[in-house]
Amino acid sequence: MVLLDAVQLIQGKGVEGDRFSGSADSPRQVTLIQYEHLDVIASCLGRESISPSLLRRNIVVSGINLLALKDKTFQIGDAMLSFSGLCHPCSKMERQLGPGGYNAMRGHGGITARVCKTGLIRLRDRVLYAGVLSAVDS
Repeated sequence: MVLLDAVQLIQGKGVEGDRFSGSADSPRQVTLIQYEHLDVIASCLGRESISPSLLRRNIVVSGINLLALKDKTFQIGDAMLSFSGLCHPCSKMERQLGPGGYNAMRGHGGITARVCKTGLIRLRDRVLYAGVLSAVDS
């Protein structure tokens, strides 16, 4: 996992340079997680904190409940995305986070989205939809 200050999202694909870039019909072109959930996941694991780079998500946002984006199209930076589902944890969370990692992530895995319009996302860009704002943390 590489932490970046900016990333290009490609319509119908996902994150430019990501080895998991999806196809036009893939619902999992981009994954997002809430920054606020990092403390919850860490607490479930008995840790003081957890690095978002361990969670295998593309984008970390703060100040917005990602479930509020359900069935919505939203903008981050110059890119447009559409909610496509929940991002459930996988068994790799046990390897990434240690024993209990999968269960710690349950209910806190974030969402998946499709890229509707190519655009650049920068650190601290806002998530915009129907007048609601929040900051992208990474």
